[in-house]
Amino acid sequence: MKKVCFLLLAGVSIATAQIQPTPSSNVVEALSQKKIMDENSLVKHVSLKNIGPTIMSGRVVDLAVNEDNPTEYYVAYASGGLWYTNNNGTSFTPVMDGTQTQNLGDIAVHWASGTIYAGTGENNASRSSYAGIGILKSTDHGKTWQHMGLEDSHHIGRILVNPDNENEVIVGVAGHLYSPNEERGIYKTSDGGKTWQKTLFINNDTGVIDIAYAPNNFNIQYAAAWQKDRKAWDFIGNGDGSGIYKSTDAGATWKKVSTPDSGFPTGNGVGRIGLAVYDENTVYAVHDNQFRRNSTKEKKAKQEGLTKEDFKTLSKDQFLNLNDKDLNEFLKTNNFHEKYRAANVKQMVRSNAVKPSDLALYLEDANAMLFDTPVIGAEVYKSNDAGKTWKKQNEDYIDDLFYSYGYYFAQISVDPNNVDAIYLSGVPIIASKDGGKTYTSINGDNVHSDHHALWINPKLKGHLINGNDGGVNTTYDDGAHWIKNNTPSVGQFYAIAVDQEEPYNVYGGLQDNGVWMGPHNAEENTSWHQEGQYPWKSIMGGDGMQVEIDNRNANIVYTGYQFGNYFRINLETNKNTYIQPKHELGESPYRFNWQSPILLSAHNQDIVYLGGNKLHRSLNQGDDWETISGDLTKGGKKGNVAFGTLTTISESPFKFGLLYTGSDDGLIQRSDNGGGSWTVVSKSLPQNLWVSRVVASKHNQNRVYATLNGYRSDDFTAYIYVSEDKGATWKSIANGVPNAPVNVLVEDPENENLLFIGTDNGLYLSLDQGATWNSFHNGMPYVAVHDLVIQPKEKHLLVGTHGRSIYKADIASIEKMTPDVLNKKLHLFNVENIKHSRRWGNSWSTWSKPNTPGQDITFYSGTDDVYRATIKSSDGVTVSETEIVADKGLNVLSYDLAFSKIGKLNYLKKHKTELKQADDGKTYLPKGTYTIILKGDASTGEVNFDIE
Repeated sequence: MKKVCFLLLAGVSIATAQIQPTPSSNVVEALSQKKIMDENSLVKHVSLKNIGPTIMSGRVVDLAVNEDNPTEYYVAYASGGLWYTNNNGTSFTPVMDGTQTQNLGDIAVHWASGTIYAGTGENNASRSSYAGIGILKSTDHGKTWQHMGLEDSHHIGRILVNPDNENEVIVGVAGHLYSPNEERGIYKTSDGGKTWQKTLFINNDTGVIDIAYAPNNFNIQYAAAWQKDRKAWDFIGNGDGSGIYKSTDAGATWKKVSTPDSGFPTGNGVGRIGLAVYDENTVYAVHDNQFRRNSTKEKKAKQEGLTKEDFKTLSKDQFLNLNDKDLNEFLKTNNFHEKYRAANVKQMVRSNAVKPSDLALYLEDANAMLFDTPVIGAEVYKSNDAGKTWKKQNEDYIDDLFYSYGYYFAQISVDPNNVDAIYLSGVPIIASKDGGKTYTSINGDNVHSDHHALWINPKLKGHLINGNDGGVNTTYDDGAHWIKNNTPSVGQFYAIAVDQEEPYNVYGGLQDNGVWMGPHNAEENTSWHQEGQYPWKSIMGGDGMQVEIDNRNANIVYTGYQFGNYFRINLETNKNTYIQPKHELGESPYRFNWQSPILLSAHNQDIVYLGGNKLHRSLNQGDDWETISGDLTKGGKKGNVAFGTLTTISESPFKFGLLYTGSDDGLIQRSDNGGGSWTVVSKSLPQNLWVSRVVASKHNQNRVYATLNGYRSDDFTAYIYVSEDKGATWKSIANGVPNAPVNVLVEDPENENLLFIGTDNGLYLSLDQGATWNSFHNGMPYVAVHDLVIQPKEKHLLVGTHGRSIYKADIASIEKMTPDVLNKKLHLFNVENIKHSRRWGNSWSTWSKPNTPGQDITFYSGTDDVYRATIKSSDGVTVSETEIVADKGLNVLSYDLAFSKIGKLNYLKKHKTELKQADDGKTYLPKGTYTIILKGDASTGEVNFDIE
């Protein structure tokens, strides 16, 4: 819930908000509300089709493998749901699509009974880790699910099930990601989740991220507590509350074993911990140690030449005495603007225009800081006395494993048959055969980085199944060679775009999987293994971000990776030109959001806008930049995450230079003169929320839409607004939208009443400019929708999800749902003509499937009704008849273009012609004009189409 206090100052109403987490009761209520909306939606029969892609996959958080039959296992994806295979990963089936979330932290399977426990809400504390709704349970291998409580847990760290009793379960709850809460720690049930007992609680900021038990003795368990504090601007992934606990009574009671005299680190620098138990006495722990390194003990050889750190301590005289060649090498290597070369930089220092330390400041961007590692980082500890004492195994630093984001990893695995064989999951996956003293990388050629799950076959040496940010990999030779098992559509898209080609292409930036493009009509299957060419292709690495395509030449694409690192790509020549605007030497670096907004002007496709904390404009495709604003944010906050940044840009299609920007700290600003001056237009809106979208209307120059997002405060309220006076005043249009953070709003280009929004839990549309909303759900599970785009020629809505790749819907009929249509009892939409084919119902081989036609007749019914559908030839012969039960709203009658038995006889009586039966046993209509007649209780309608 959000507390709002209205202050009246000089006649101006200003809303100041103290953002509070949404109570779990409101979340549960919203899920019930959404279910009712699904059932009553006017568009519930309009289908969404998944168009992939699949090959790059998405983040895996856990694996559950049947040790008696390792070809059978489940894969839990962070935001893509639970998938099942019983053919060794050759194909997968989703088993959670009917549940109310696809966000997972951990799963546990009791194979003997077919019982599955799914802990919802991802356990990695990433900026794209989404909250869950507690524990879900299935007792029939995932066919049906029950909600078993812990609604306010948000993120589940680990689940253990007693192998001898599927009703005895231990759950490690990580808790809220962005706010303190009490429902965290360890919970135990002995009745299959009907009731829970909290058996370990440290404090409101400390949850449990991992639990492991001794093989063959469920009573002996170890738990890793983790204290963290994530904000939109800062993340502290360590604290005094972090540590290791032990239970000897199956999780009923716990005792801390990482004490000051145990040998394991204690104190404020203790970060995330992962556990692996070999037997009742032997335990391994991997620790993300956040204590600072002792520079005098740093064993890495110093980098040759000048480094950024050197300039932080150089005096003016020392700087002026630097060798010009060495200084130029540093400037060139670190991509300083070409105007900054040794001679003129020395002159700037000599004249006191800048200081030597400004050269270090120039390079302090968020992306560079992401890989800066002043902490100890990954380290491995081992206990041989059941957790009483611990000994550090690695003598050297384990560098280039966690970098500065160990909060994302900290998983360790031990071979059940070799106490000295351990594996660490990080950016690469590394293995040790000497108990953690030395390591080798087993990150193969087709294995993605960023690893989160590993299963080791206890019965077949060298057989590993690995889950990472790029899906699933399998090896049978201990990591020497890997197979990729990526057929599920579980891509985590941040942003999508389309071009105007025929067929048009879809582009998208993905979490940790770069930027991909592919034709919208490509069939997603495995035939590309034979053809040698996957229809989608990668055009950029890193974390893929927003995409803009020049509408004059689709080979010119603007895209990039995190923190505003954007490029102009020429797909024809394969040339990439780096275009990020740079600050001046002596200035603080521009702040760029993780997903920085970029926009091509609709008025001139040579004009590019790019948002940092200021708005930048290029008039020549990014070759040169001018900054057209001051700081359009509240100025940033002290922390280790880039903040005080622009998140969204929009330009009115009616007027060049009528610009809107939105920031991560809640400001919306408008310029009427191309950046010459700016006005804050968000003072009357709830404050301090992330502006996820600001959208200048395509239909009215004065109209603008805005969506705000409180997710980074665990506020799940839906904030949607419209202004009819360029932001001077706002009206909420969120009425009826179930609680869920709103990520995107798009306005239909033809029907000004038609709006679409994407939330963290699904897709909605409004037919009346936001007065009322309908769930748009058919064919798509409850998944986070991050971006929406409409392809105007084909009248397709493309839905970019963060967990289930991309969906496509034909919205031609929805666009025509005007007030006139909505007031009718029955309205049939025009049916496209279809070209006749002799191949209908026939196949080239007895082993291939026949080619079957189809014609969809879409109609709007003002009430629930039963309609008689009659298809007649141009001379009035009834060729086929059927009944359709229609719901209020849009309905689709799918007709196979075949005669009914009676219809064929009637037709032959009047037409002395030969009608040949096809291989599939049907007789298809010949060329001609046909009429479809729908007759209900109170209304009748008809429409014609031609078979050409």
